[in-house]
Amino acid sequence: MDNAYENDYIVIKALEDGVSIIGLTRGRDTKFHHTEKLDKGEVYIAQFTEVTSAVKIKGCAEIYTKHGKLNSDG
Repeated sequence: MDNAYENDYIVIKALEDGVSIIGLTRGRDTKFHHTEKLDKGEVYIAQFTEVTSAVKIKGCAEIYTKHGKLNSDG
């Protein structure tokens, strides 16, 4: 596997109902390609791939990456 991004995962834990996760495409034009809604306590594990270059999170959540833990304020 030559693409280092394919080894990157993030974990998102919802701290409230209705947290939105939006996957964004890689390439010349960035577009939404996937959405998820989480309720409080639900956990989502996402992997960066050839298609997914970024993830947008709306709502209060804990985000765990190889760089550490972040909290979104919602």
